[in-house]
Amino acid sequence: MTDILSMTLAEAEAFAVSLGEKPFRGRQLFAQLHKRLAASFADCTDIPASMRQELANRAYICVPREIRQISDEFRAKKYLLEFEKDIIIESVLMTSDYGTTLCVSSQAGCRMGCTFCASAIGGLVRNLSPGEMLAQVYYAVRESGVPLTNIVLMGCGEPFDNYDNVVKFLELVSCKDGLGLGRRNITVSTCGIVPRIIDFGRLRAGYGLAVSLHSADDSLRASMMPVARAYPLADLMAACDTYCELTHRRVTYEYALIDGVNDSDADAQALAKLLRGRLAHVNLIPLNRVAERGLAPSEASRAQNFINTLKSSRLEATLRRSLGADIGAACGQLRAQTLS
Repeated sequence: MTDILSMTLAEAEAFAVSLGEKPFRGRQLFAQLHKRLAASFADCTDIPASMRQELANRAYICVPREIRQISDEFRAKKYLLEFEKDIIIESVLMTSDYGTTLCVSSQAGCRMGCTFCASAIGGLVRNLSPGEMLAQVYYAVRESGVPLTNIVLMGCGEPFDNYDNVVKFLELVSCKDGLGLGRRNITVSTCGIVPRIIDFGRLRAGYGLAVSLHSADDSLRASMMPVARAYPLADLMAACDTYCELTHRRVTYEYALIDGVNDSDADAQALAKLLRGRLAHVNLIPLNRVAERGLAPSEASRAQNFINTLKSSRLEATLRRSLGADIGAACGQLRAQTLS
């Protein structure tokens, strides 16, 4: 069976021709799926009944099954979704005064092994298809009835470990013949896969890039993030500089403040030195607790000292309020499956 939600407009036109239809039927189908967010072929009412029947025989529309939904008082809503047996992910819808953002998962599980993150518990199950990433978006829009203003790929998984599928998803979700979300309203987060950062910059597509940094010391970073053993800071920062040169966009560097691990004055000074003169913004995030990891967030006073050090070095930095932490929906807390 063909995953029709993963098809581009040109692929949908070609698929319509393979069914004995004219290319314009493929364009109609694409609009039904990506503008009207049809959840079944029966809902594709612009298309003849005979074609809808043939589509049902040869293709499927990816629609996840909701296992559970949890909301909190801060306007964050977490969806636990299942695509097929054991392919379970979480995505998070966040509403603020600035709009509505969906945090999308790119993999079921993760193989990056970061020591502070829940998504890596249990390892990687498999990559998600472009259609499965889109299905999270369309499900959230249908369920909430609220149009999205932003998408961040910061859910389960490492997006650049599923690069080709992620790039196709980005093309589909920003396509003017579909949902048409602005590319500058889409941000992809990576733990630092250097070759893909350069590839991403070469797209010159306007998407945002966020890099999980968490330390300006190679040894400490490698102890928390195994990817740093393959790509040390010198290589990572060179790749980020290349991204900035190619796109003329700054990089957002994410830094989880972990009590007694990476939150000292010396850590702040090292980070300021690393980023000085670069096109950068630092997102400081007091660590969101994961029971299995045994780590704690920095005290409020320590976090404030840290950001003061960065700002005194004329770095742009924000101490971010964590949305969804009380329902396990904040950064680093999303999981590929329910855990007892």
